[in-house]
Amino acid sequence: MFKTLARQALVPVGLAVTGFFVVCCLLLYSAIKSGITRDAVFNATSMADTVLKSTRYAMLKDDRETLATVIRNIGEQKGVDHVRIFNKKGVVNFSDKSEELNRQLDKKAEGCIACHSGSTPATTLGTMQQARNFTNPNGKKVLAITAPIYNEPECFNAACHAHPQGQKVLGTLDIGLTQEGLMDLLATIRIQMIVFTILTLILTVGGVTALLRRSVFIPMQRLREFVEESREAENLPESPPHLPQDLDRIAHCYHDLLMEHRNAEQNTPGLKDNASEQ
Repeated sequence: MFKTLARQALVPVGLAVTGFFVVCCLLLYSAIKSGITRDAVFNATSMADTVLKSTRYAMLKDDRETLATVIRNIGEQKGVDHVRIFNKKGVVNFSDKSEELNRQLDKKAEGCIACHSGSTPATTLGTMQQARNFTNPNGKKVLAITAPIYNEPECFNAACHAHPQGQKVLGTLDIGLTQEGLMDLLATIRIQMIVFTILTLILTVGGVTALLRRSVFIPMQRLREFVEESREAENLPESPPHLPQDLDRIAHCYHDLLMEHRNAEQNTPGLKDNASEQ
């Protein structure tokens, strides 16, 4: 009986609880991942702004050596995949990787298509539009930020520069940050959520099993034993004590019916023989 009732009662409960926790964990993980990714993009954007401000003076003075040194030093920092500055034509003027210098970039490349998707290049992008994710040749995940370098009055009024005032964008800073730390963090969160879900399922199913066993399975087993014993015993046993209210009423009703039946058999001698013949 216990196995049959357990299968019918616990399997639906286990499936329902499992489905509920899986859906909740997926939604929670998705929300956490979105929040962490958004923070990573904002941090990368802030770093790009810091790089632009750090190199602004060297740009105004047309100090290419200092600018190249700053770019190389930033590229050597831990977690930085690449740093490069290219002009409006897409030619890399400065980069932490010497093999990229003076290389022409394709306007349909992943970092350029956001601005050059239309007939007229876009001059402004939102924070999330500046970000892109890709895998570098080494197989590592990279979060890159593309930040335009705008033509300011200090630029087109400087004696050493030949940028016309109508040219709004002078070039672009492209900085990429490796996402190893972010991927490790998300992996740790996934493992913790899986362990939490498994432990919660074990505790939930175990608690429900213990509760059903104490409140339903054991009382019903005692009721079954009482019914079987009453059918075979000459003297009717008393109803099992401490049963739940509904099972206790069933036990007393069965006891009273069986008592009436036996009294009827004693008062009517032929009733028992007729019942046996049937």
